[in-house]
Amino acid sequence: MAKGFVKGVKSELKKVVWPTKEQLIKNTTMVIGLVIVFAVLILGFDMLLEYADTNIWEFIQNRIG
Repeated sequence: MAKGFVKGVKSELKKVVWPTKEQLIKNTTMVIGLVIVFAVLILGFDMLLEYADTNIWEFIQNRIG
């Protein structure tokens, strides 16, 4: 059973089309760029929500008392 598995893995790996160095660099750069963009967007949204939360609680405290 193990022989068949290893043989199958080897045959499947021969079918893989590996990216060129240029494609790999381009795709890696794109992924890193998108991660940075989404991190900044999430940070901005988090800061906005934190600001709103703080102001809402201050407003409630001032109204009550």
